[in-house]
Amino acid sequence: MSTASTEFDAIIVGAGFAGLYQLHLLRDRLGLRARVLEAAEGVGGTWYWNRYPGARCDSESFYYSYSFSHELEQEWEWTERYPEQPEILRYLNHVADRFALRPDIQLGTRVVGAQFDAERQRWRVTTQDGEAFSAQFLITAVGCLSTANLPALPGIDSFTGQVLHTGLWPHEGVDFSGKRVGLIGTGSTGIQAAPVIAQTAKQLVVFQRTPNYSVPARNGPLDAQTQRETKENYAEIRRKSRSSTNGHPFSVAPEGALEVSEAERAARYEAAWQRGGLWFRASFKDIMTCPRANETAAEFIRAKIREVVKDPEVAERLTPRDYPFAAKRPPIDTDYFETFNRDNVLLVDLRKAQIDAIVPQGVRTGEAVYPLDVIVFATGFDALTGPLLALNIEGEGGVSLRKRWAAGPRTYLGLQMPGFPNLFTITGPGSPSVLTNMPIAIEQHAEWIADCIAHLRAQGLRRIEATEPASEAWAAEVNRAAEATLLPMASSSWYLGANIPGKPRVFMPYAGGMAHYARLCQEVAAEGYRGFELS
Repeated sequence: MSTASTEFDAIIVGAGFAGLYQLHLLRDRLGLRARVLEAAEGVGGTWYWNRYPGARCDSESFYYSYSFSHELEQEWEWTERYPEQPEILRYLNHVADRFALRPDIQLGTRVVGAQFDAERQRWRVTTQDGEAFSAQFLITAVGCLSTANLPALPGIDSFTGQVLHTGLWPHEGVDFSGKRVGLIGTGSTGIQAAPVIAQTAKQLVVFQRTPNYSVPARNGPLDAQTQRETKENYAEIRRKSRSSTNGHPFSVAPEGALEVSEAERAARYEAAWQRGGLWFRASFKDIMTCPRANETAAEFIRAKIREVVKDPEVAERLTPRDYPFAAKRPPIDTDYFETFNRDNVLLVDLRKAQIDAIVPQGVRTGEAVYPLDVIVFATGFDALTGPLLALNIEGEGGVSLRKRWAAGPRTYLGLQMPGFPNLFTITGPGSPSVLTNMPIAIEQHAEWIADCIAHLRAQGLRRIEATEPASEAWAAEVNRAAEATLLPMASSSWYLGANIPGKPRVFMPYAGGMAHYARLCQEVAAEGYRGFELS
């Protein structure tokens, strides 16, 4: 779809959860001329691209959703506790239709450049097809996990079979029947994909670098009573979500793990294990701050792995020992560890013998060659910074964002960067983003940005830009918040950019909690946008 007009009040890049809501706010609440530019051929963002087997949300459906419309909450029917990718995509398409957003979304339009024109005080946005757009405000809604990381392994082009990445999955699907499949990566994505692939593949070879803690999801269908009770209590559910640390509608226990008896601690972990999902982290208040408390949770999960996996040697290889529980993104799963009891599943420990090369017939490690028909890379994304750097943004004076972030990202509140006036980033580095239930973070960001633009227009102002001192102070706060937790102790975590060769090792999300962060943003706005220059 193309448009004759190229001049807008605001350009929004991305049509996922963030882009759709930001368009609704700017167009329908503020009356701005806004345009969404989306590279894909459909709306959905992350949920348009990530169609791999087992792709599913790890937040529960009733709160992995928009809260801005009571009517939307009441009319939409979720079918499962943890919605699968097709259901989330149907939901986002429903939102696009219900709020008549499609006329202002331009699909199949990949942004490849954005330059700030200081003379006109406008952003010039260019696309892969050579189109150019101009807008006073540029808002990136490109997601935190949208730039696929395909490792540059030697010989990858020589492989005679099929190469896939979970973040760029073929829309027609993939039939693994009778095939030998190699799965590289055991983060959240690999943990979701492995059990499903194993059901039909002739053989599944899982190449694991780092074993992962995982808690069962306990997924299942939602019955009519649960649906009804949820809809009746949505106001309280949303209140709890917004007032919590991670954007979830449940509270963390007030006791520390070492403040109760061993029997009470074991019983509480067992109850959380049986309930399933991210509630497990909420069993005690100090799991993410006290190494000894964390070790009690970690050892409980290790014991569960030994209990589930029949082969003691395989169980040991699947057992994480050198980083705290939940210091990396904590996966939840459906039959992940059980999958390694199948006769057609083989686990390869890359810590013993790393991948030397991809060869025509499969994968070669330091110990063996594994013949394969398909290689699936579940190697994640160039998280948080990658999607923004891919836009080739140049701020005032032609200085590129890539250059400004050469030593790691610097933002103010994860919303703006010095030198880039009128550019807003939704859930950018330095915001809670991936440490939270994303729709809560997205709505807070989009609403703050809309309120900020409304303020500028009401005051007759044309420009807002984060200051260098505010950005430096916020970088120190991001570091302080991270160091107050155990999160930086997982040296291989993508929170630190460790999955991307050459990427600066900087802890990127804000670990100070969603509710605390939202209050800080409110205070900044209430104090005349402290830390920003308005003109």
